[in-house]
Amino acid sequence: MSSAIARECQVGRTTVDGYLKILEDLLVAARLPVFAKRARRELVAHEKFYFFDAGVFRALRPKGPLDRPSEIGGAALEGLVFQHLRVWNDYSGGRATLGYWRTKAGVEVDFVVYGERDFAAIEVKNAAVLHPRDFAGLKAFREDYPEASPVLLYRGNERFLRDGIMVVPVEGHGAGEGVGERPAGAVTSCE
Repeated sequence: MSSAIARECQVGRTTVDGYLKILEDLLVAARLPVFAKRARRELVAHEKFYFFDAGVFRALRPKGPLDRPSEIGGAALEGLVFQHLRVWNDYSGGRATLGYWRTKAGVEVDFVVYGERDFAAIEVKNAAVLHPRDFAGLKAFREDYPEASPVLLYRGNERFLRDGIMVVPVEGHGAGEGVGERPAGAVTSCE
């Protein structure tokens, strides 16, 4: 991530890393590393970057005529879930590590929770209706890590199990649901 920013801004990567570290130290942002434990596939190497608040992301994100509201809402919802996963992890003792999983081929799982008590892959979809392609990342992750509990959070109202994947409505539920104890507070909205 910092390499791409450095190229775009025409500054050194270490300078960008320094600025990102300052944002983390000020609790304005956080980076999410790639989960690569016993990786069987070739994975990307860059971290994800999240603002501390989904509302700040929505306010600062540049918008134009080619940006669909659903794209912005999807990224904001993912950021909101990240916030709640961090709270859940801290609330439950902070023993798990948070990461994400993305292959070089582009198959991705938004969040991986890995710890002594918990190992879960979490995908976030900003849609009320799910399609078979929405499960592809979790299925690929489960092939490599059958020990993990796959969870898909979505905008629908029903909770169900599909192909061994727990599907949970994101509205009114904690982001840690299906991963362990429910965190204080609940994911509600990012709009």
